[in-house]
Amino acid sequence: MKRLGLLLAMTAALTFCVGPFLWQVLTSLRPETEQTRLALPTRPTLQAYAEVFEGRAFAQVMLNSFAVASLTTLLCLAIGALAAFALARLPVPGRGALLAAALGASMFPPIATVGPLFLLIRALGLRDQLAGLVLPYATFALPLTLWVLTAHFRQLPPDLYRAARIDGCTPFAAFWRVLLPLAAPGLVTTGLLVFIFSWNEFLYALTFTSSPEHRTVPVAIALFASEHAEPWAQIAAASVIVTLPLVILTLAFQRRLVSGLTAGAVKG
Repeated sequence: MKRLGLLLAMTAALTFCVGPFLWQVLTSLRPETEQTRLALPTRPTLQAYAEVFEGRAFAQVMLNSFAVASLTTLLCLAIGALAAFALARLPVPGRGALLAAALGASMFPPIATVGPLFLLIRALGLRDQLAGLVLPYATFALPLTLWVLTAHFRQLPPDLYRAARIDGCTPFAAFWRVLLPLAAPGLVTTGLLVFIFSWNEFLYALTFTSSPEHRTVPVAIALFASEHAEPWAQIAAASVIVTLPLVILTLAFQRRLVSGLTAGAVKG
């Protein structure tokens, strides 16, 4: 009975995790005449995948999302790693309050901040620019980066930092040469989470951009629908296309991702 329960739980977990993506794949393969059916497509076709790129600058949209997500990830890792090292190893007064403030800032719902951020982005001349997305994304991704990396730097042996300082390293040199390479699993984990957040973000991208050449993937897919038609096959095909890079990234960094998520869970 226990094995049966575990098997059922595993099946349910896989269904909820993989089921929506598989359903998107099946929907993308159905011709328009079969879109209202729940059965498997009787005449699978790749026409929807070709139509995604016909008459649309979808390749440019994917490039925009990649650029925004990559720049946001690099910015968060550069700032977050330095700040996390300082909070974990240097005598910073009020470090607990600083971490709590960062966590509190991340609790604000995006809809509550989109108005003030829009006015700020417009005043800076970044409206309808990719840089106008990187900065807001970084503000909401930095608290996560700070918390995860601070935990990783804290679980590294303190003797490593002391030994580096005794050998004549400055605090920055000890961080760059000794601790940062050892925190690679945490950097990979945090970078992947920030990249996925930036790749999938919709509200800011819809509000801060207006021209088609500066749109990101979620906004472009949302605008597939017209007033009198819902191209479900094309929407599903586009969703599959933009999900594949995230799947590839996760599989490529799977080992470091698992070690980064479990670092510090066991002492010894």
